[in-house]
Amino acid sequence: MTASSSTRDRIVSAAAKLFYAEGIRAVSVEALAEAAGVTKRTLYYHFDSKDDLIAAYLDGRDQPNLTLFQKWFAETEGDVATKVEGIFRNLARAARHPKWKGCGFLRTSAELANMPGHPAMRIGAAHKKKFENWLRQSLEVEGIDGAGVLARQVLLLLDGSFAVVLLHRDPSYMEAAGMAAASLIRSALSNR
Repeated sequence: MTASSSTRDRIVSAAAKLFYAEGIRAVSVEALAEAAGVTKRTLYYHFDSKDDLIAAYLDGRDQPNLTLFQKWFAETEGDVATKVEGIFRNLARAARHPKWKGCGFLRTSAELANMPGHPAMRIGAAHKKKFENWLRQSLEVEGIDGAGVLARQVLLLLDGSFAVVLLHRDPSYMEAAGMAAASLIRSALSNR
């Protein structure tokens, strides 16, 4: 790893912590530079703008989040419906942590709702689509007809549960969404 990539990684790491904890608009470039232990000039050497850094923050969350969901799915014992419900149960467990702030992709998209062309919006949309496609493929392996629509329904339950848990600070909503997702999948399995 070069010193330049190390500095860039340090900036992204600091941004990830601050953006997730406080929101992207609440964090100034000065605060980002200070948290990363660099000057603003160094930050701008690595990133053309704060918007580029926001995009890098989300890009850095993409694969780790997908890998975690796939891990929870694989580690849950039972049929595909139970495995999907396991994702929701694990998210509910994570949501019980006092520092949990929800889905970084959804929170960022809410802050950038008036900027649909923002690079972070494209990264967030691509992340959600990757999850949906992975889930569709997992359902297709089980021989479920309409796996694409079903995967989309589960994604809607997942993202809806993120929003409601943030509002109520009650992770049981995520568990209820997981039960609904499992019910939809079991219904599809019985119609094979």
